[in-house]
Amino acid sequence: MINVKLFRISTGEEVVAELVSETDTSVVMKNGLVVLPTPQGGVGFAPWTPVINKDKPEIEVSKNFVVYIAEVDEQVKNKYNEIYGSKLVTPGEKKLIL
Repeated sequence: MINVKLFRISTGEEVVAELVSETDTSVVMKNGLVVLPTPQGGVGFAPWTPVINKDKPEIEVSKNFVVYIAEVDEQVKNKYNEIYGSKLVTPGEKKLIL
């Protein structure tokens, strides 16, 4: 399963990406999507590094520039998987209507 995380970068960007590896001084991520607010109050996604070589999508970022790393919401993870991942999406909660 893809290890999707939310990275807050010191420049203010929130990036949803796959965490590939982590050391004491850096993180390696790939297939980053920057989170963008929409006029309707939701969020959209755009490639974080649109001109990166698609054959080598990994980016090493110094932890000096990472404010925090967090788990993403299930809906965000599902959308990420639709775009980059295994295409596996967690089904929504089923409700029984009587």
